[in-house]
Amino acid sequence: MRKEQEWLDRYGRPLTDLRISVTDRCNFRCRYCMPEEVFGADYPFLDGGSLLSFSEINRLVRLFTELGVDKLRITGGEPLLRPRLPSLIAELRNIGAVRDIALTTNGSLLAALARDLKAAGLDRVTVSLDSLDEERFGRMNGRGFPVSTVLEGIEKAVDAGLGVKINMVVQRGVNDEDIVPMARYFKEKKIELRFIEFMDVGNTNGWRMDSVVPSRDVIARLRQEMPLEPAAKVRYGEVAEAYRYLDDGTKVGFISSVTQAFCSSCTRARLSADGKLYTCLFSGSGTDLRGPMRGGSGDEELLALIGRVWREREDRYSELRGAHTAPVRKIEMSQIGG
Repeated sequence: MRKEQEWLDRYGRPLTDLRISVTDRCNFRCRYCMPEEVFGADYPFLDGGSLLSFSEINRLVRLFTELGVDKLRITGGEPLLRPRLPSLIAELRNIGAVRDIALTTNGSLLAALARDLKAAGLDRVTVSLDSLDEERFGRMNGRGFPVSTVLEGIEKAVDAGLGVKINMVVQRGVNDEDIVPMARYFKEKKIELRFIEFMDVGNTNGWRMDSVVPSRDVIARLRQEMPLEPAAKVRYGEVAEAYRYLDDGTKVGFISSVTQAFCSSCTRARLSADGKLYTCLFSGSGTDLRGPMRGGSGDEELLALIGRVWREREDRYSELRGAHTAPVRKIEMSQIGG
């Protein structure tokens, strides 16, 4: 097996984390990701033949582990829409170098699948939930989907023995009044909640800087009612700034891509559902792996291609964000996950 230090990008960042999109479809239409007016009934989602098969994903993951990857996250779209997903988890679990497998979901289908996912070898789920208020949550998800079903999915995931975290994207004037209620609810449940600054991902979410609620402001609001202290990060490349509540030690996190860019320690690569390799959430284009793989390329050829892409990587969009980056076309978040 190759040594991880051989596979550093131009800023000395190792490749340790791979996010794998298994579908570009979703049953929600959250405005910061898939606004209905863009992703409507006529939107050309990928057909089945364009998606990487489970065997192709398995093959690529095995190659990525030779370059240092030991942590996987399954994403979408909404990954639980992909049929037989537990079978893929089971295949990936059998790859010896894989230390951790997580999944990001909107939680709408989680109640029915939590036990199967755990039995297949999934370690953790991250559930995206932006409000506990029914009307506000229904408006934000674009489909009127009820909070209660997502909360049931979270409970079933906990009962199944999965690690659970919650992600809340905070937007000024949209759901910032839910900051403290969300914190109280998940503190009581002893589930880690992570507040995410609204980011300019993709090209269609209407991002504006004045819609961003800086993490420092969220921390200040929470401290007025629930005292916090900083907590140590567990792993190099961890994107969340970790805190814990003083009274019970429950963790809470803050992902501050806009106001406190963490590009310097980013260890993530992203694999789209149609087999393109992206080296940044804000990438404008990816490197096709599906074509060479289906065209007969051997493992060494694919390893060389992936390794070359990573070694030439110099992405640091969040550190450079400004007026000059605004016109840049970026891949949509629904195509490569968050």
